[in-house]
Order: sequence, then C-alpha cells, then structure tokens
Amino acid sequence: MKKLLLASILPTLLMTSAFTPTVNAADYIVDYKGAHASVNFKIKHLGYSWLMGRFDKFSGSFSYDAADLSTAKIEMLVDTTSLNTNHGERDKHVRSDDFLDVDKFGSAKFVSTSITDNGQNKLAINGTLTLHGVSKDIIIDAIKIGEGKDPWGGYRVGFSGTTKIGLADFGIPDTLGPASSHVELELHIEGIRK
Repeated sequence: MKKLLLASILPTLLMTSAFTPTVNAADYIVDYKGAHASVNFKIKHLGYSWLMGRFDKFSGSFSYDAADLSTAKIEMLVDTTSLNTNHGERDKHVRSDDFLDVDKFGSAKFVSTSITDNGQNKLAINGTLTLHGVSKDIIIDAIKIGEGKDPWGGYRVGFSGTTKIGLADFGIPDTLGPASSHVELELHIEGIRK
C-alpha cells in the first residue's frame, strides 16, 4: 500500500514548482507582417550625399526578460534580394555581383551571442552577422522603446538599434571610394509574445 501511495505521489511531486525548471525569458516573433519592424541602411554616395534603402523581406524571433538579460537572444534572417532603394536600376546594380551578389548570397543572418545592459534602456547586442558568405562579429547599439499589452489581447516589446559595417570586411567590392566604404544599418524591431 505504501509503495502504491508513493508511486502515485512521486509524479505529482516532480511536477511541482520546486522541481520545474524556471523559464525566465518570453519568446517573441518579429512583427514584420504588420509592418511594425524594418531593416534599413544608408551609405554615403561618393561622399556627397546619403543613399537610403531597406530590405522589404525579413523574419526573426527573440527571447527577452528585462530582469535577466543572460537569457535574452535574437535571430534575424534578411532576404537580400528584397533590397529596395526606391530606384529600380540602382537596386539591380546593388543586387548584382558588383556588390551583394544576391544570386549567390540570397540571405543575410544575424545571431546574437550576448546582450549587455548599459543602463537607461540601452543595450549592447553582440552577435555574428553572416553577409555575402562571410561571418563576422558585430555589436548593435540598441535601445528598448517600450513594452506592454496591445489592443488585441497580445503583449509586445520594441527595440531600435544601429551598427556600422565595412564592405571589405564582408568581401563586398569597395569601388565607390573611401567615403562609401561603410554601411550604417538601422533596425526597428517590434516583437509579439508567442
């Protein structure tokens, strides 16, 4: 009888909070379908002006808990064929093997390795960017915009971030002169909790 009672109680004990692993971070999906996220870039054109653009297709997800950033992580996938500078001929040229070579490298990927809290909602997101077939460590300077319930019964959190990358670092031909050797990336990410 005691063995039977112990056998029936043991599974219940194992399922109590004392034995259940704590899940700190909530999982979010980037709200690109609702156009509440964007991946933008700018590069100097010969040092005379800024060329602005964006990638129209991307996806991503992240885990985030404001109380414990050690559990936070983000992964983004960008469709480089969706590059859009609002000028068809230029887009075709930038997509060509003169620059991004999207027929060969149709996507770029970022995976975080660590996130540091710099205070006042500022974060340093360390991770690996794979672009044009080359993987390099980068740091995204980010800021948390806010979080809370949305009008549709969900829960959201949003961030923006910037980073600067060298074309040559990713094997992209640097043919526009020294003023145009780097691209500035600007990310606006709003996530919906799963």
